[in-house]
Amino acid sequence: MENLKIIPFGGLGKIGKNMLAIEINKSILIIDCGVMFPDENMHGVDVVIPDYEYLQKRKDSIKGIVITHGHEDHIGALPYVLPDLQVPVYGTALSMGLVSVKLKNTKSVKKSLINTVIPGDPFDLGPFNITLFDVNHSIPDAAGIIIKTPLGTIVHTGDFKLDHTPVHGKPTDFHSISEVGESGVLLLLSDSTYADTPGYTPSEEIVGKSLDRVISDAPARVIVASFASLISRIQQVGNAAVNHGRKMGIVGRSMVDNVKLATEMGFLNLPPGTILSDDELRSYPPELTIIMTTGAQGEPTSALAKMSTNQHRNVTIEPDDTVILSSNPIPGNETAVARTIDNLFKLGANVLYSRVEEVHVRGHASQEELKLLLRLVKPKFFVPIHGDHRHLVHHSRLAQSVGMSKKDIFVMENGDVLNINSTLDAEILQKLPLRENYIDGKEAGNVTTKILKERTNLSKQGVISIAIALDIETGDLVGAPEITSKGFIDTEESVSLIKTTYDIIEDILDSMDDKSDINRIETKISEQVSNFLYKQIRRRPVVITTSVEV
Repeated sequence: MENLKIIPFGGLGKIGKNMLAIEINKSILIIDCGVMFPDENMHGVDVVIPDYEYLQKRKDSIKGIVITHGHEDHIGALPYVLPDLQVPVYGTALSMGLVSVKLKNTKSVKKSLINTVIPGDPFDLGPFNITLFDVNHSIPDAAGIIIKTPLGTIVHTGDFKLDHTPVHGKPTDFHSISEVGESGVLLLLSDSTYADTPGYTPSEEIVGKSLDRVISDAPARVIVASFASLISRIQQVGNAAVNHGRKMGIVGRSMVDNVKLATEMGFLNLPPGTILSDDELRSYPPELTIIMTTGAQGEPTSALAKMSTNQHRNVTIEPDDTVILSSNPIPGNETAVARTIDNLFKLGANVLYSRVEEVHVRGHASQEELKLLLRLVKPKFFVPIHGDHRHLVHHSRLAQSVGMSKKDIFVMENGDVLNINSTLDAEILQKLPLRENYIDGKEAGNVTTKILKERTNLSKQGVISIAIALDIETGDLVGAPEITSKGFIDTEESVSLIKTTYDIIEDILDSMDDKSDINRIETKISEQVSNFLYKQIRRRPVVITTSVEV
């Protein structure tokens, strides 16, 4: 008996970490493999990737990974996941180019695993017959996916909007969408990012006009921050540079790599000499330059964030500079973006962002576009994907508004397993126990939830270090304990607390008959000191006790 399973490993409930598996006859197809950027409580974490343990255990069943487009939340986890899975990856030319750039330092991944496919040309991966179709998004060469399975056809939209005047010239392939809708669709998986936003998403063309006007009016140097993969936005800034006799510089390693790739592949078209090297840019009049940089999301290590705090080695913000943040803050990044904007204003820059100028439009469909897609596809079942939980709920209501039955719509969570059987009955059967997979450095799994909680507690409550010396023969205390406080309370201002802590340590040692178990002694001291401090000042610092026998 055939069963079709849909398993999201990320992308639902939070923006980012997109990864979804389709399983039938013990064959697995993976769609996307992205990261999520950490929130403010994930101290020391670089990115978060999906928990792919389920897939790791079944890697011999995986036929491949299909990528919808080249944004980080869809390809960023490949350097961590692909070395373990060692399965082929498929996508459009630009998407695979960006994947190749991302994997260039991942020596364990063979270049032969990267496969470029042309939208409209079908290919088979086990029981899956796959065809990509063009969609509009905030990056060129984005695609939706039509997947034919033994039980029926699945449509995955990828990230999309319906832009009739796209910058890169390729509109959404309505023909393929309508055609597959007429032939019958078992399941639709559709982007929900702006399912709570009425109307239509404005065309990318609007941004180009705004950028051209703002750059025309700028009295001095212009700095534009955007996503490194937003090639269409880089093209628009480049067009404005050419129109107003300016030269461009590219700052930020990822953006430099992407600009080089997009130019080589023909997705970025600017006259020769438009983009200058760092050395050329320094010797060029500032009022005739535009710097394109990363950091529109306020990432603390990004180029723009360093500029805003005068820590960038090559670029110093000057009064009268015009800084444009050509993006909307990703949910969770609002504070970091606001901090960067404030810092730039303090340096005297004129800062423009989407709330004050039309310097960015969304790359995702709004309600009317989502309803149109539902009408065209006419699926039997519907699963909203890619969004916070509220976005998924709003999208489910949109589906009901165009005639779908509530029982045929599944608002899922990461780890849910949607099962469709051979009689085409669908239900959520189980939930996989997924965990957060934190990346700190180069490897996955080296930061656990426990460690993250410890870091959070350290940042909020501080730490007290207690060092004691014990007589190797008697186990008695030798000399006074050495107590150091960091981020908790100044040691010099806490004489009474420190004195009582000394007494607690002495009482613990005096009460113990067996003083041979050093670990037990250290644990007991840490616990009792922590409890005492909480009772006294309602704070619970991390208490670390170390001992040495003398």
